[in-house]
Amino acid sequence: MAVITLQSFFITFFGLIAIGFGVAVFRTSSMMRSALALLFSQTALGALFLAMQAEFLGVLQIMMMATEMSIMAIFMVMFMMDPGGLGQMDMTHQKRLSILAGVVGTLVTVGIILATHWGTVVTSAPAAAEQTRALGTELLGRSMIIFETAGVTILTAMIAAVAVAVPAPQREGPHGS
Repeated sequence: MAVITLQSFFITFFGLIAIGFGVAVFRTSSMMRSALALLFSQTALGALFLAMQAEFLGVLQIMMMATEMSIMAIFMVMFMMDPGGLGQMDMTHQKRLSILAGVVGTLVTVGIILATHWGTVVTSAPAAAEQTRALGTELLGRSMIIFETAGVTILTAMIAAVAVAVPAPQREGPHGS
């Protein structure tokens, strides 16, 4: 019988939590609960990265998803007719086609995984600190302009969305009308 390590336990635990909350995203009729389930699923993925000793990616995943899901939840509450799912609105559409697409996608993915020659297993990898340094160099080196441009674009889109959604104040005429 193989001895399960603590790291293997947490990788399995957080992987199952991520899958469970991922399923919950599609099982609820509330956009708010769906957003929270997606947040918890992505946070579990961040914890999965932490369990695999990829600290930078884990913390980055958790920070990004917390911010993203918070913004999404705020916009849903502001603009959706029934963000709490208290009405009788059915949020599932084209159920048969969705199930078929999911099954076909899963079968294709598993087929690709089984048919691909993955090469030899790496016998030695750089230490976690060296991997983090190399990733930081990549992100802050040649990819920095891409991230900066994307950040400014997203901020501009958020400001524009709020500006369009907020009604302009109405001025009263000279006679109060």
